[in-house]
Amino acid sequence: MRILLVDDSALARGILKVGLEQAGFQVVGLASNGQTGYELARDLVPDVVIMDINMPETNGIDATVEIKARHPDVAVIGLSVHNTAEARKAMLQAGATTLLSKESAVDELYAAIRQALADEGVPR
Repeated sequence: MRILLVDDSALARGILKVGLEQAGFQVVGLASNGQTGYELARDLVPDVVIMDINMPETNGIDATVEIKARHPDVAVIGLSVHNTAEARKAMLQAGATTLLSKESAVDELYAAIRQALADEGVPR
């Protein structure tokens, strides 16, 4: 499973990368904003994009719309410190599989990745 991490926090990207790789996932790219995330998704075509919502230049919602328009089979999992009903609705409408709180347990993220891949028909 090839994963792209998009988050404006270098600390969050680093922690997620280490945790995902220790769990056996392959992190193929890191981006600090939605525009770079979209460009990397276009070039790398990962299986899953883990996308922060609130970022500079292009936010995660707009980047998700662009990624899903070009690569509908790429699963996008949203992350946010503001896991509100409005944020969840916006990410789902953009094409994300789910929206998780950044405070959620790492195990919840792993389960969401596996479910997103199953939903997109990607073998595990």
